[in-house]
Amino acid sequence: MKTAIIGTYPPRECGIGTFTRHLYESIIGANHQNHVSIIALNNSDKLLSYPNEVEQIIRQDYQRDYIDAAKFINHSGTDICILQHEFGIFGGKDGVYILPLIHRLKIPLVVTLHTILNTPSYSEKLILQEICKKACKIVVMTQKAIDFLDEIYEVPKDKIELIEHGVPQYKLDHQKAKSALKLQNKNVILTFGFLGRNKGIDVAIKALPKVIEKHPNSLYFVLGKTHPNVLRYSGEEYLIYLRQLVKTLGLESHVIIPHKYMSQNELFMYLYASDIYITPYNNEAQITSGTLSYAVGVGSCVISTPYWHAVELLANNRGLLFDFGNSEQLGDILINLLEHPEELSTFRKNAGNYGKEITWPITGIKYSELLVHTIQECIKEDDDNDQPFDLLMIPAFSLKHIKRLTDDTGIIQHAKYGIPNLKDGYCLDDNARALLMALMTYTQKKSKKALNLCHVYLSYIHYMQNEDGSFRNFLSFNRNYIDNVGSEDSFGRTIWALGYLMANAPNDSYYQASHSLFFNAAPIFEELKSIRSIANTIIGISHYLNNSPDNDSMVAVLRRLANKLVTHYDNNSSADWNWFEELLTYDNAMLPLALLHATERLNDERIRSVAFASMNFLIRHTLSDGYLSLIGNDGWFNKNGSKAMFSQQPVDAMAIILMFHQAYSLTKNKEYLSKLFTSFMWFLGENDLRMRLYDFETHGCCDGLERDGINRNQGAESTLAYLISHLTVLKAHEDFYSLK
Repeated sequence: MKTAIIGTYPPRECGIGTFTRHLYESIIGANHQNHVSIIALNNSDKLLSYPNEVEQIIRQDYQRDYIDAAKFINHSGTDICILQHEFGIFGGKDGVYILPLIHRLKIPLVVTLHTILNTPSYSEKLILQEICKKACKIVVMTQKAIDFLDEIYEVPKDKIELIEHGVPQYKLDHQKAKSALKLQNKNVILTFGFLGRNKGIDVAIKALPKVIEKHPNSLYFVLGKTHPNVLRYSGEEYLIYLRQLVKTLGLESHVIIPHKYMSQNELFMYLYASDIYITPYNNEAQITSGTLSYAVGVGSCVISTPYWHAVELLANNRGLLFDFGNSEQLGDILINLLEHPEELSTFRKNAGNYGKEITWPITGIKYSELLVHTIQECIKEDDDNDQPFDLLMIPAFSLKHIKRLTDDTGIIQHAKYGIPNLKDGYCLDDNARALLMALMTYTQKKSKKALNLCHVYLSYIHYMQNEDGSFRNFLSFNRNYIDNVGSEDSFGRTIWALGYLMANAPNDSYYQASHSLFFNAAPIFEELKSIRSIANTIIGISHYLNNSPDNDSMVAVLRRLANKLVTHYDNNSSADWNWFEELLTYDNAMLPLALLHATERLNDERIRSVAFASMNFLIRHTLSDGYLSLIGNDGWFNKNGSKAMFSQQPVDAMAIILMFHQAYSLTKNKEYLSKLFTSFMWFLGENDLRMRLYDFETHGCCDGLERDGINRNQGAESTLAYLISHLTVLKAHEDFYSLK
């Protein structure tokens, strides 16, 4: 069995790195035929001198390294992968860079979770849920962790395995260890691990004066150095504070803080020499503590604050608990133990007996058995090739966020998270899209709620039209015009919505109003320069002609506009660049979508061939990895350059979904429906970061996929793009089954 382990690794000074090394050694120890390679996380540009088992290095903040690591694992003959997950060791916001790696793996994945938050942020919860979805098995080290995964993260319990934190196997004698360190006749009290204010070392130091008064032969060792993250942001502030506290309390002869990273041999010598071990952490939110496991494993008498792991591990008289921050209580417990050595001995014995059950060799066997079982069980079944849709994967359709954004003027264009941002007012683009979405909803679902929104958006469009047929775009919240003439793009989107309304008017009043607005604007159609505005206008005209096919003058306008796009294509395309411009930018799929609509109406072979050639070109650059990877607006994609990955916009995904639906309508080729559904899943996490943009709490859609995560703002454009896409999936599903 060949296994790859992803995690930090020595010589990086990190608790997860130490765990990874022990796991590596224990899996090999469980079966010498096991081959294990390490994919090490490096947290700086300076590469450490890693041992031979480290076969690939990921620089924490270089997203490309994560993709390269996935390729390496997939092509290395590895049977299974283990991910060590801890917040803070992966790049991107809340470690989001790990998601593209694990979703590219073609082998089973087991995840060891070292931290499980009980009050995660939105992105922390989303990331951990995505990791758990991808994992075949999830290893945790406490029962509390299982409860959290079940109750907070909704992870199926049958995916979760409890394997306690391993303890290195040493055969040292307590008294001999004391003697070796010249600590005979001393009461040795110990704490070890990285230093930081959350570790509560100051609480333990404050407990010592009254202990020393009664037991002056007591020594308190604080082994370890300042945590790298603490050092980066706060320097040695906490260490200086501790040393000053020791001096203030007159404990210089009783508190030893070497401030260095201990080797494992040094550490275990002190652990075996210790009489009492203290973990005085300041809060309960610690689901796993390797230092606590080590102390119990060597048979030390442990006193701890009641954080989650301590409560569980020190049960059944394996240790004692004191209240958070309570130095007085800790001092009393220390004095009582030192004055009752038989009681102290009982705790040491109970801990030592339990420690024999959690040694790394035993843990290695458990992991090895789990890996073999997972490889056997985690076999992916072939997809049902006759079913392009799985509607059970789609959330229920909801207008809640749209209603939240809409007032009696129109739809507010921006939001702060899920809250309408009134400062930015309204825009024509979004009210046109909102009209389109509401009409689609009414047409497909006969929703009266949607119909009641239509007049608001249509009234806004009417209010923004100038006498010459052009439109203003922006309106302040107090209904003052902000511009005189809006962009050509906003014009084109409005014509699209008005054309759709004339083809799907719920009553004559709506039809007459949209007809008047549409034909007031018609003289401008052929003056447009922006190819995306032309494309949107083509779609609007095509919808209008679906209801009025005999309007020959408008058919002629449609043909001339379509040929304008074809001319752009001819002027910019080449053998390997089948596109209308020398770069791919935003709303790209609108261009082939427009020509697909024109093809349906005009039956022109040249228009058709350009539509499909440009569509296939776009497919090659956005769907080549089996999921939708949009052209990022942060740099776009120049003909002679590389594709920008971020920031990806929901409106671009919507355009591609509409494009595939129109391609299916023309060809009845089911492949386009599969691509449509794959593209829709971009909203639900099948994307480059494997993060969901749809928010199940607000029923809104986040504004974009950024380099370090998702843009949590949920403006009108993004939510409308999601809802139009959702409705298109439902319509495509209906179309498909109506033909079967």
